[in-house]
Amino acid sequence: MSFYKLTHRDYFEALKEGRLMGLKCRECGAYTAPPKVCCDGCGGTGVETVQLSGKGVIKTFTVIRVAPEGLEAPYIVAMAELEEGPWIMGNILDVDPDKAGMDLIGKKVAVDHKVLPPLNYTSGEGVAPVFKIIS
Repeated sequence: MSFYKLTHRDYFEALKEGRLMGLKCRECGAYTAPPKVCCDGCGGTGVETVQLSGKGVIKTFTVIRVAPEGLEAPYIVAMAELEEGPWIMGNILDVDPDKAGMDLIGKKVAVDHKVLPPLNYTSGEGVAPVFKIIS
């Protein structure tokens, strides 16, 4: 039996299937994503696995111009606050990094995913959250 209510493996497998999973605290009601052992709000371990809306708002971003081995720059990395409260990180799709400006802040987004090829420093294929602008 795993101590984790939602493992990273389960989180990423659900993401590949189009579901954004997180944790809801039975003690304070706060949501946590991506998964951790305890609640981001109160630190309690009385959490349950829930499906999140996958909708949020861009709060901040940066343009990556020097990428790690295996990835191509430039690309945009953003933090979005989900409707349920937690912030998650992902790439913004369909926005030219050379034209990214402060107008991205506050844009509504939907969470999707992209599959990453195996890299020299990974144990195989990966998956990462991405954001699609919806307003």
